[in-house]
Amino acid sequence: MTGGIFAILDDIAVLMDDVAVMSKVAAKKTAGILGDDLAVNAEKATGFKASRELPVLWAITKGSFLNKVIILPFAFLLSAFAPWLIVPILLVGGAYLSYEGMEKIHHSITHRSHRQPQAKEQSDRESLLRVEKAKIQSAIRTDFILSIEIIMITLGTVMQESLLLQIMVVSLIALLATVGVYGLVALLVRMDDAGFYLVAAARNIAGGGAQLVRRFGMFLVKSLPVVIRALTVIGTIAMLLVGGGMFTHNLHFLHQILHAIPSVLGDLLVGIVVGTVLVGGHLLIKGAVKR
Repeated sequence: MTGGIFAILDDIAVLMDDVAVMSKVAAKKTAGILGDDLAVNAEKATGFKASRELPVLWAITKGSFLNKVIILPFAFLLSAFAPWLIVPILLVGGAYLSYEGMEKIHHSITHRSHRQPQAKEQSDRESLLRVEKAKIQSAIRTDFILSIEIIMITLGTVMQESLLLQIMVVSLIALLATVGVYGLVALLVRMDDAGFYLVAAARNIAGGGAQLVRRFGMFLVKSLPVVIRALTVIGTIAMLLVGGGMFTHNLHFLHQILHAIPSVLGDLLVGIVVGTVLVGGHLLIKGAVKR
């Protein structure tokens, strides 16, 4: 009896060791997507009143968890019964991200002279809630697409392993993706609060350390608008990179055509082309409907 218990514990230890090893491999393969995920979602979670930033971010985080709950069983079923559907799903996701990235660029160019007020500039509560809801829904949709690629890439690293190991590794990476990404986003959007706290705390520090703490606090406060503007640009580029990458990584002929240029540039180029075609088609359809 005792020997049986130790054998079970030994099997569990071996399984957990395998999970740790495979999770490390999967984390390396998805690191680039996680970086893009961070940039995209940080950009989408900013631009609100300070008192609404964390509630909005929590709403997006809950949506991200729900995305994973939906995608994980679906991914395992696809892997087992219809693996041929995985690539078309990734291509649809890539098309959506490419479209959203180029649509943001088109909107910023065509609406430069009459920019719409952001949530921080809204005084009407109903307008504020409407802006928040739209941005939350957009962020959750984008997270859904990025989550699909993260989960599919992770699943690809453990396809030859047992079903139990697949479930444990893919679920762990999915959980870490949500907790890690949105935890870092929360730190970014509250950077100015941390700066104000340091400025206030510097008053209670004696000696030359007070000035150093105060300067660092003011640096954090002044850096936040710069970080937000940078994230807007980085998030848009990340959408095009991930969207284009879904095409170049899954369509062999594109990989052959673009093999002479760096992969990052190839992904960006494909994302721009696909997004431009889709945005142009959307504008033509809108124009035709209006006429």
